[in-house]
This record gives sequence, C-alpha cells and structure tokens, in this order.
Amino acid sequence: MMKKLGLIMMAMLLLVLSACGSSGSSDSSKKKTIVMGTSADYPPFESVDTANGNKIVGFDLDLAKAVAKELGYKLEVKNQDFNGLIAALGSKKVDFVMAGMVDTPKRRQQVDFSKTYYQSFQVILTKKGTNIKSMEDLKNKKVGVQLGTTQETLAKKVSKTIPMNIQTWDKLNEMVEAMRAGKLDAIVTVDTVAYGYTSKDKSLQQFKAVVDGKTQYDPISAAFPKNSKLASKFDKALKKLEENGTKDKLVTKWIKNQ
Repeated sequence: MMKKLGLIMMAMLLLVLSACGSSGSSDSSKKKTIVMGTSADYPPFESVDTANGNKIVGFDLDLAKAVAKELGYKLEVKNQDFNGLIAALGSKKVDFVMAGMVDTPKRRQQVDFSKTYYQSFQVILTKKGTNIKSMEDLKNKKVGVQLGTTQETLAKKVSKTIPMNIQTWDKLNEMVEAMRAGKLDAIVTVDTVAYGYTSKDKSLQQFKAVVDGKTQYDPISAAFPKNSKLASKFDKALKKLEENGTKDKLVTKWIKNQ
C-alpha cells in the first residue's frame, strides 16, 4: 500500500514539474510589448496603405520595428491625430512617439527626445500656376498648417510681418485635397512629405520656406515621457542601426526612392 501511495505521489510531482517547465518555456518565448503612438497621415514617415488592408507603413514605422527588434520588444502601433500625441505620452497611453516629430524647446518641457534620426527642412506646397514663389507671396493667402506642428509655429511667426489667413487642420492629406479643390492657396509642411505629393502629382510644386534669408531646418526625433528609461535604450539601438547601415537602407527605401 505504501509503495503504491509513493508511486502516486511521485507521478503527481512529475506532473507538477512538467507543468512548471512548460509554463517557463512559454513565458520565455513571449516578448514584452512597447506601444508607439503616431499620426499616419504624413508620408513617407507614416501613412495608411489602403491597398493592403489599411496597414500603417512608412519610414518611422520600419525604423521603429528595427529598434524594437534590436531591443527584444514586440511593437504595437496606435494611430491618432498629431496634436494629441504628447498628451498620450503624458497619460501613458503610449510608450513613445514617432510621427515626424520635431525636437523643440517647448516640447522638451513636456517630453524627452531621442537623438535626431532625420533632418528635413520646411517648405511651401502649392499648386502650379498660382504665382506663389516665396514666403512674401503668401500675403493675404489661405495657408494650411497641421495642428500642433512646427509648421504652425512658423506660419504664425511669419504672419506677424506677412499677414496671411492661417487655417489649422488635423490631417495633412485632407489639407492637400482642400488645396486641390481651391479651398487653400498653400500648405506649410516639410520637404520629404511635400515630395511625396509633388512626385506623384505634377500639378503641385514646392519651394523652401526662407525666413530672414535662412532655410528652416527640422531635427526629427522620437519622443518619450519625461524620465523614461526607454529613451536611452532607443538611442543605443538607433546608433547600432546607423553603424550597420540599416537606417540608411530605410532612408533610401522611403525617402530617396519616393
């Protein structure tokens, strides 16, 4: 009887150990998820590919995937309006933001930024034949800017000396459609985004935004909640991706080959 009881107890112990081993193996295969906030209306950095199941694609997304892989994370993406992204960081709805966001002193009061991963310059996007060739030509024109962007800041600054009718929009693609329909005369945006439109639509043109004789450059970075430990990890991974050529390949794929 004792022998039989011992065998039963041994069998139960083996089952418990087996279950523990199975559970440990399963947990070790799971990756921790980090959530990226973006505004997918800013090609080539991020946009919705309606031809392929409305997937979010672009330079920022591929770079974020590469960083997440380097750090051993699984990436989840949340899409929303650009002007709500910093608030999403503050409320911890997302772990970081990549949305063609420019590192500015004002934003640094609310968030931390990674090192710059791309630098672009601000431009004016307009239709050909409008006789808009410079910032001065925007006087009394209807000018669209995306809400919460450095382009909005620039337009408001310039309008102090060159009065213009500034209109704020949540989404850049909606601004472009409004301009095509004659509801806007021009849009202030960045070169890479504007080129995504001018390269496909020959009725559109762009020129550099020059203020006080200077072109306006934008350092694009990833944003993080204040004191986030992820920011330093991101920078280390980004440095490795720059050194091994991964970032350059993505620049060629999404920006140089538009």
